[in-house]
Amino acid sequence: MAHENQPGFALWITGLPASGKSVITWAVVVKLRERGIPVTVLESDEMRKQFSAQPSYDAQDRDYFYGSLAFIGKILTEHGIAVIFDATANRRAYRDRARQQIPRFLEVYIDTPLETCIQRDPKGIYRKANAGEARHVPGLQAVYEAPLNPDIVIYGGMENPEVAATRIVEMLETRGII
Repeated sequence: MAHENQPGFALWITGLPASGKSVITWAVVVKLRERGIPVTVLESDEMRKQFSAQPSYDAQDRDYFYGSLAFIGKILTEHGIAVIFDATANRRAYRDRARQQIPRFLEVYIDTPLETCIQRDPKGIYRKANAGEARHVPGLQAVYEAPLNPDIVIYGGMENPEVAATRIVEMLETRGII
């Protein structure tokens, strides 16, 4: 159970687009809220709408966006708020920047094969890339740098999201975060 003066923490849930990040994020949110732990989700697509009406998704745009996202997470955790970043953050440097700024930070890697992500494609991002309508899709035209030492790996093509969320919450308990 969260204590009133308990410092915030951050989970960065990363993986290729359509790897299962959002489904697992919301399953974790439910489990944390059941324990009385309020949590805020910083979902990249929604946050991007606040930063730019026409994001380019190029390296400069991504560097600015993920730097801003990490800063917001830092501020929230300093105020005792639990934060989940639901964001691809295709370069390790983006996630490492957040790790450096947020003392209680854990990285969750949703390891899902690219083929599975392409088959799922709920937002049509891979379809758009293949049609030439999107130019910077991680895993296709843009590199995706998987974490070297994630705090936990979830196998998005095989693991049930509820089971994955339970594993993540158990890791938070084991580490003394919650």
